[in-house]
Amino acid sequence: MEMNMPALHLFLRLHTFAQVLLLFFSFIAAESRCILFNFGDSNSDTGGFSAGLGFYLGPPSGRLFFHRTTGRFSDGRLYIDFLCEGLKINYMSPYLESSAPNFTHGVNFAVTGGATDPTVTFPLSTQVLQFLHFKNRTRELWPQGAGSLIDENGFKEAVYSFDIGQNDISIAFTANLSYTQVIERIPSILSRIKDALKTIYENGGTKLWVYNTGPLGCLPQTLALRKQNDSKIDENGCLADYNDAAKVFNAGLLSLCDQLNSEFKNATIVYTDLFAIKYDLIANHTQYGFERPLMACCGRGGPPYNYVNRMTCGQPTASPCPLGSRYVSWDGVHHTEAANQLIAAKILSCKILKTRRLC
Repeated sequence: MEMNMPALHLFLRLHTFAQVLLLFFSFIAAESRCILFNFGDSNSDTGGFSAGLGFYLGPPSGRLFFHRTTGRFSDGRLYIDFLCEGLKINYMSPYLESSAPNFTHGVNFAVTGGATDPTVTFPLSTQVLQFLHFKNRTRELWPQGAGSLIDENGFKEAVYSFDIGQNDISIAFTANLSYTQVIERIPSILSRIKDALKTIYENGGTKLWVYNTGPLGCLPQTLALRKQNDSKIDENGCLADYNDAAKVFNAGLLSLCDQLNSEFKNATIVYTDLFAIKYDLIANHTQYGFERPLMACCGRGGPPYNYVNRMTCGQPTASPCPLGSRYVSWDGVHHTEAANQLIAAKILSCKILKTRRLC
């Protein structure tokens, strides 16, 4: 899927405009009880990895806003936190959190390292099974006035968001597969995403929000560890093969969403182009006041990427950029709060469609 990157080519692929109005007006109505169920990886993990594996993500993560470690791979809030603020719902508790989780407005099943690949610790298929367990358990507890107190209508009217696929492509590249071999894996990745969407739909979900994957070739970690002398670099300094693979995946994901929009009756699938949103932060970083868009704020090694393997953010050998600095990347893989805020704003923006308004 070729895209005109220099322009603000930010769009959502939608089934019909009328359905989108219904979806978003119902979701952000000021007095409604909005419910969100999220599936994904570290881009939207609000503490699931830490809770599930007992992993301590120490300082300086969380140094902004929360002023403590929260299990988020960022210096502050993630884009999903800003979405929750915009939708006027509580920050999402991870499904695996055992200590006072708040599931009033939904559950976050996303876990760092999440992928469709069934060999990872928390694959998408497991996250979907966790949702089914949560739904069944909620039904059991409802008559007792216990549990999350999400009723049948709440599950039916909830929005189910999916932000996954980045790790699948990264795993393929780090296995030293050729570009062609990586591309050959994409149909299997898409098939597993299709299975997940179908399972949610068959269990009553009718509002499905699907994010494509971002520009993997622009991650400081990727550039620091995978760039070779003969690597093809695009006009903004990113690894072209990685970004091209992401584009192929995204094109397939878009086709899948179109297909399922036709197959799923009385359902709406919203496709959100995170690649365009995130690449825009790189290509036009000066417009947003960002410094060194391909360099990690927290890391070691200095320019151009400030990333050294096994000396990453949180390790004693790494250090963060000064407070007040404007970076796109926090630790070489994940975004800073400043970048996440812009990403969320563009997702929620009424002007995200060039010719139509969502609200």
